[in-house]
Amino acid sequence: MAEEKIILGIDPGTTIMGFGLIKVVNKKMHFLQLNELDLKKYSDHYLKLKLIFERTIELIDTHHPDEIAIEAPFFGKNVQSMLKLGRAQGVAMAAGLSREVPITEYAPKKIKMAITGNGNASKEQVAKMLQSMLGIKTLPKNLDSMDGLGAAVCHFYNQGRVEIGKSYSGWSAFVKQNEKRVKK
Repeated sequence: MAEEKIILGIDPGTTIMGFGLIKVVNKKMHFLQLNELDLKKYSDHYLKLKLIFERTIELIDTHHPDEIAIEAPFFGKNVQSMLKLGRAQGVAMAAGLSREVPITEYAPKKIKMAITGNGNASKEQVAKMLQSMLGIKTLPKNLDSMDGLGAAVCHFYNQGRVEIGKSYSGWSAFVKQNEKRVKK
């Protein structure tokens, strides 16, 4: 019997949330879908978070992923941007946790390294490599969906490794691994 699993990759953002799905059959990747949630037209940050949550739930309920790989926020100089990005990531994670789908975070450099062999690769280089390895005919205008797909592919390549990043299988696992962050 074939061993199958679906991995949902998410590149969280409050302007564009990119996502990609791959199916793994007998340790071989197959491209399923990539798309993005365009949030540029909304000015209310809380509405954007609600839409990210709802879209993530919809993806989970439609495709039934076995695991979620999410790009962790990078550390930048703009604190407000980082806060908004962290909220977007948290909302996407909460959606996954609410459906009890295991989640693993990957740093952007780790994703780039897994795809191209270069942790400093450009967005375009990552997209071209994913296009080639998964047989994607045309690249999307925005590459955020390719970043989400990259997270899924990175997760596939890192399966079975001892240290693959922060991973949570549910709320209790999250709380246990983050006791200092939880107020009692």
